[in-house]
Amino acid sequence: MLLAEDPGVTVVGEAGSGDEAVALLARTHPQLCFLDVQMPGGSGFEVLARAEAPLPMVVFCTAYDQYALEAFRVHAFDYLLKPYEDSRFRETLARAKEQLSREEAARLGEQLRAKAVEAGLVSAPSSRIVVRDRGRIIFLEAEEIDWIESADYYVELHVGARTYLHRESMAALENRLDSARFVRIHRTAIVNRRVLRELRRTGSGGLVAVLATGAELPVARSQQARIRQLR
Repeated sequence: MLLAEDPGVTVVGEAGSGDEAVALLARTHPQLCFLDVQMPGGSGFEVLARAEAPLPMVVFCTAYDQYALEAFRVHAFDYLLKPYEDSRFRETLARAKEQLSREEAARLGEQLRAKAVEAGLVSAPSSRIVVRDRGRIIFLEAEEIDWIESADYYVELHVGARTYLHRESMAALENRLDSARFVRIHRTAIVNRRVLRELRRTGSGGLVAVLATGAELPVARSQQARIRQLR
Protein backbone atom coordinates (compact mmCIF):
# COMPACT_ATOMS: atom_id res chain seq x y z
CA MET A 1 0.00 0.00 0.00
CA LEU A 2 1.56 3.29 -1.12
CA LEU A 3 0.29 5.29 1.86
CA ALA A 4 1.88 2.88 4.32
CA GLU A 5 5.26 3.42 2.63
CA ASP A 6 5.32 7.09 3.64
CA PRO A 7 6.69 7.55 7.19
CA GLY A 8 4.95 10.93 7.40
CA VAL A 9 1.50 9.40 6.97
CA THR A 10 -0.61 7.58 9.56
CA VAL A 11 -3.41 5.51 8.06
CA VAL A 12 -6.36 5.73 10.47
CA GLY A 13 -8.66 3.31 8.65
CA GLU A 14 -10.21 1.93 5.49
CA ALA A 15 -13.88 1.72 4.47
CA GLY A 16 -15.53 -0.72 2.09
CA SER A 17 -18.84 1.12 1.65
CA GLY A 18 -20.39 4.54 1.80
CA ASP A 19 -21.87 3.94 5.26
CA GLU A 20 -18.51 2.75 6.58
CA ALA A 21 -16.80 5.80 5.09
CA VAL A 22 -19.21 8.24 6.77
CA ALA A 23 -18.77 6.49 10.13
CA LEU A 24 -14.99 6.39 9.75
CA LEU A 25 -14.79 10.10 8.95
CA ALA A 26 -16.90 10.93 12.02
CA ARG A 27 -14.80 8.72 14.27
CA THR A 28 -11.27 9.61 13.13
CA HIS A 29 -11.49 13.17 11.68
CA PRO A 30 -8.64 12.65 9.19
CA GLN A 31 -6.81 15.48 7.47
CA LEU A 32 -6.73 13.68 4.11
CA CYS A 33 -9.11 11.17 2.54
CA PHE A 34 -8.70 9.10 -0.66
CA LEU A 35 -12.19 8.37 -1.90
CA ASP A 36 -13.65 6.37 -4.78
CA VAL A 37 -16.58 7.76 -6.74
CA GLN A 38 -18.56 4.52 -6.90
CA MET A 39 -18.78 2.23 -3.89
CA PRO A 40 -21.40 0.02 -2.23
CA GLY A 41 -24.00 1.99 -0.31
CA GLY A 42 -23.51 5.33 -2.03
CA SER A 43 -21.15 7.39 -4.15
CA GLY A 44 -18.17 9.29 -2.87
CA PHE A 45 -20.12 12.51 -3.39
CA GLU A 46 -22.93 11.20 -1.18
CA VAL A 47 -20.36 10.37 1.49
CA LEU A 48 -19.16 14.00 1.49
CA ALA A 49 -22.74 15.30 1.60
CA ARG A 50 -23.51 13.13 4.65
CA ALA A 51 -20.23 13.71 6.50
CA GLU A 52 -20.07 16.31 9.24
CA ALA A 53 -17.93 19.40 8.83
CA PRO A 54 -15.09 20.05 8.87
CA LEU A 55 -14.43 17.80 5.93
CA PRO A 56 -10.95 16.47 5.21
CA MET A 57 -8.94 17.26 2.12
CA VAL A 58 -10.28 14.84 -0.51
CA VAL A 59 -8.53 13.08 -3.38
CA PHE A 60 -10.80 11.03 -5.65
CA CYS A 61 -9.35 7.78 -7.02
CA THR A 62 -11.61 6.28 -9.66
CA ALA A 63 -11.79 4.59 -13.04
CA TYR A 64 -14.50 7.01 -14.25
CA ASP A 65 -13.31 10.19 -15.90
CA GLN A 66 -16.81 11.71 -16.30
CA TYR A 67 -16.97 12.77 -12.65
CA ALA A 68 -13.88 14.98 -12.68
CA LEU A 69 -15.79 18.25 -13.07
CA GLU A 70 -18.15 17.40 -10.22
CA ALA A 71 -15.17 16.43 -8.07
CA PHE A 72 -13.59 19.85 -8.41
CA ARG A 73 -16.95 21.52 -7.80
CA VAL A 74 -16.85 19.99 -4.32
CA HIS A 75 -13.29 21.33 -3.90
CA ALA A 76 -11.48 18.02 -4.34
CA PHE A 77 -7.73 18.44 -4.01
CA ASP A 78 -7.03 16.07 -6.91
CA TYR A 79 -8.64 13.47 -9.16
CA LEU A 80 -6.63 10.32 -9.87
CA LEU A 81 -7.87 8.29 -12.82
CA LYS A 82 -7.24 4.56 -12.53
CA PRO A 83 -4.98 2.99 -13.52
CA TYR A 84 -2.43 5.57 -12.43
CA GLU A 85 1.32 5.34 -11.98
CA ASP A 86 2.78 5.12 -8.47
CA SER A 87 4.69 8.32 -9.23
CA ARG A 88 1.42 10.14 -9.91
CA PHE A 89 0.03 9.04 -6.54
CA ARG A 90 3.21 10.05 -4.70
CA GLU A 91 3.20 13.46 -6.38
CA THR A 92 -0.38 14.09 -5.24
CA LEU A 93 0.40 12.92 -1.72
CA ALA A 94 3.44 15.20 -1.52
CA ARG A 95 1.42 18.23 -2.63
CA ALA A 96 -1.37 17.40 -0.16
CA LYS A 97 1.10 17.16 2.72
CA GLU A 98 2.67 20.47 1.73
CA GLN A 99 -0.75 22.16 1.61
CA LEU A 100 -1.71 20.77 5.01
CA SER A 101 1.58 22.00 6.47
CA ARG A 102 0.97 25.52 5.13
CA GLU A 103 -2.54 25.58 6.59
CA GLU A 104 -1.27 24.46 9.99
CA ALA A 105 1.52 27.05 9.92
CA ALA A 106 -1.00 29.79 9.08
CA ARG A 107 -3.24 28.77 11.99
CA LEU A 108 -0.31 28.75 14.43
CA GLY A 109 0.90 32.11 13.14
CA GLU A 110 -2.53 33.64 13.69
CA GLN A 111 -2.68 32.30 17.25
CA LEU A 112 0.82 33.59 18.06
CA ARG A 113 0.09 37.05 16.68
CA ALA A 114 -3.14 37.29 18.70
CA LYS A 115 -1.23 36.39 21.87
CA ALA A 116 1.54 38.87 21.05
CA VAL A 117 -0.97 41.69 20.58
CA GLU A 118 -2.68 40.75 23.83
CA ALA A 119 0.67 40.79 25.67
CA GLY A 120 1.60 44.14 24.15
CA LEU A 121 4.58 42.72 22.26
CA VAL A 122 3.35 44.00 18.89
CA SER A 123 1.08 46.86 17.91
CA ALA A 124 -2.62 46.39 17.39
CA PRO A 125 -3.82 46.03 13.79
CA SER A 126 -4.23 49.17 11.69
CA SER A 127 -7.78 50.46 11.27
CA ARG A 128 -7.19 52.60 8.18
CA ILE A 129 -6.43 51.53 4.60
CA VAL A 130 -5.22 54.00 1.99
CA VAL A 131 -6.62 53.28 -1.48
CA ARG A 132 -5.67 55.00 -4.74
CA ASP A 133 -8.64 55.16 -7.08
CA ARG A 134 -8.58 56.99 -10.44
CA GLY A 135 -6.30 59.79 -9.27
CA ARG A 136 -7.89 60.05 -5.84
CA ILE A 137 -6.53 58.94 -2.48
CA ILE A 138 -9.26 57.40 -0.36
CA PHE A 139 -8.92 56.72 3.33
CA LEU A 140 -11.03 53.71 4.29
CA GLU A 141 -11.70 52.69 7.84
CA ALA A 142 -11.32 48.91 8.01
CA GLU A 143 -14.76 48.54 9.57
CA GLU A 144 -16.32 50.01 6.39
CA ILE A 145 -15.13 47.01 4.37
CA ASP A 146 -17.70 44.23 3.93
CA TRP A 147 -15.36 41.64 2.47
CA ILE A 148 -12.05 41.29 0.70
CA GLU A 149 -11.29 39.21 -2.37
CA SER A 150 -7.87 38.11 -3.60
CA ALA A 151 -6.92 39.21 -7.12
CA ASP A 152 -3.35 38.04 -7.82
CA TYR A 153 -1.00 40.69 -6.34
CA TYR A 154 -3.97 42.93 -5.55
CA VAL A 155 -7.06 42.66 -3.42
CA GLU A 156 -10.57 43.87 -4.14
CA LEU A 157 -12.15 45.72 -1.23
CA HIS A 158 -15.95 45.42 -1.30
CA VAL A 159 -17.47 48.44 0.45
CA GLY A 160 -21.24 48.59 0.07
CA ALA A 161 -21.97 48.90 -3.66
CA ARG A 162 -18.39 49.98 -4.44
CA THR A 163 -15.33 47.83 -5.15
CA TYR A 164 -11.80 49.21 -4.83
CA LEU A 165 -8.69 47.57 -6.26
CA HIS A 166 -5.88 47.84 -3.72
CA ARG A 167 -2.24 46.90 -4.34
CA GLU A 168 -1.41 44.65 -1.39
CA SER A 169 -1.26 40.91 -0.97
CA MET A 170 -4.04 39.12 0.88
CA ALA A 171 -1.61 37.82 3.50
CA ALA A 172 -0.10 41.26 4.18
CA LEU A 173 -3.51 42.90 4.52
CA GLU A 174 -4.80 40.11 6.75
CA ASN A 175 -1.90 40.72 9.13
CA ARG A 176 -2.96 44.37 9.47
CA LEU A 177 -6.63 43.64 10.14
CA ASP A 178 -8.21 43.06 13.52
CA SER A 179 -8.81 39.30 13.78
CA ALA A 180 -11.70 40.01 16.17
CA ARG A 181 -13.53 41.77 13.32
CA PHE A 182 -12.33 39.99 10.18
CA VAL A 183 -12.22 36.27 9.50
CA ARG A 184 -10.51 34.36 6.69
CA ILE A 185 -13.06 31.94 5.21
CA HIS A 186 -11.11 30.89 2.14
CA ARG A 187 -7.68 31.50 0.61
CA THR A 188 -9.42 34.04 -1.68
CA ALA A 189 -11.79 35.74 0.79
CA ILE A 190 -11.77 37.60 4.12
CA VAL A 191 -15.12 38.62 5.60
CA ASN A 192 -16.10 41.32 8.07
CA ARG A 193 -18.01 39.48 10.80
CA ARG A 194 -20.45 42.42 10.85
CA VAL A 195 -21.97 41.34 7.53
CA LEU A 196 -21.92 37.56 8.09
CA ARG A 197 -25.57 36.49 8.23
CA GLU A 198 -25.82 32.76 7.53
CA LEU A 199 -23.86 29.56 7.01
CA ARG A 200 -25.48 27.18 4.55
CA ARG A 201 -24.58 23.58 3.75
CA THR A 202 -24.48 22.74 0.06
CA GLY A 203 -25.72 19.50 -1.47
CA SER A 204 -22.12 18.46 -2.03
CA GLY A 205 -21.21 18.76 1.64
CA GLY A 206 -19.54 22.17 1.38
CA LEU A 207 -20.31 25.31 3.35
CA VAL A 208 -21.34 28.72 2.01
CA ALA A 209 -21.21 32.02 3.91
CA VAL A 210 -24.14 34.32 3.11
CA LEU A 211 -23.47 38.02 3.68
CA ALA A 212 -25.86 40.87 4.40
CA THR A 213 -24.92 42.29 0.99
CA GLY A 214 -26.36 39.18 -0.70
CA ALA A 215 -22.95 37.76 -1.62
CA GLU A 216 -22.53 34.00 -1.17
CA LEU A 217 -18.94 32.88 -0.63
CA PRO A 218 -17.54 29.35 -0.30
CA VAL A 219 -15.94 28.43 3.03
CA ALA A 220 -12.72 26.45 2.75
CA ARG A 221 -12.63 22.97 4.24
CA SER A 222 -9.83 24.01 6.61
CA GLN A 223 -11.87 26.94 7.98
CA GLN A 224 -15.26 25.29 8.47
CA ALA A 225 -14.87 24.28 12.13
CA ARG A 226 -13.53 27.73 13.06
CA ILE A 227 -16.32 29.57 11.21
CA ARG A 228 -19.00 27.47 12.88
CA GLN A 229 -17.70 28.56 16.30
CA LEU A 230 -18.09 32.29 15.60
CA ARG A 231 -20.38 34.23 17.90
